[in-house]
Amino acid sequence: MTVRITVWNENIHEQENKEVAERYPKGIHGAIADGLIDNDLTVRTATLQEPDHGLTEDTLGNTDVLIWWSHCANDEVADEVAERVVKHVHDGMGFIPLHSGKNSKPFIRLMGTTCNIKYRHSGETERIWVADPGHPITDGLPESFEVPSTEMYGEPYDIPEPDRTVFISWFEGGEVFRSGVCYRRGRGRIFAFRPGHEEYPIFFQDEIRTVIANAVDWAAPTDGADAIWDEVKPAEPLDDE
Repeated sequence: MTVRITVWNENIHEQENKEVAERYPKGIHGAIADGLIDNDLTVRTATLQEPDHGLTEDTLGNTDVLIWWSHCANDEVADEVAERVVKHVHDGMGFIPLHSGKNSKPFIRLMGTTCNIKYRHSGETERIWVADPGHPITDGLPESFEVPSTEMYGEPYDIPEPDRTVFISWFEGGEVFRSGVCYRRGRGRIFAFRPGHEEYPIFFQDEIRTVIANAVDWAAPTDGADAIWDEVKPAEPLDDE
């Protein structure tokens, strides 16, 4: 089965910051999409500036996995679009928020918490440790790998207890962070992945691209069983009393 992916990006930094535009000439969404070239995938991109932010009912209805990058414009996403995304996750669409996508309206609604963190802009090294080596998102990765320069995210991280914690990060300044966590909401699978600050070429790094590609495979919907949510007749005869 061909997995249909939509890569969404707010596409603000690339337009307002020359250095980000030079680092990501196709936009952050373009760099992520380029890392997903595969015969079994179809990839489209969408941005905040498009009608309905590029996330129409038709687009989401034809998306198996939605990858979401955002940072400075989380509040600019229309509530109607955010609720549309949440509905499709409940119906089975995979959702992969990257970096500050943890503060996106869809992720906060799906978590039911603030998703707040501590952070620091200092360009320090991050070592990402595989905490769950049996998880398919870790396929092809070493025990740990480094992101040479990045923004620090630190605990506490105000999220519900994850179903699985796949990665834990350590930062040069001493903090740690649950940098790759999995959830189920309704039929949908969610994988929140920390790396991806726009000031650094993180989405060109081989290990990061491997994680995202593996996460797409894991988050893609499966057929499962039929579900009936409305009033139903009894499966077995009931007494008339």
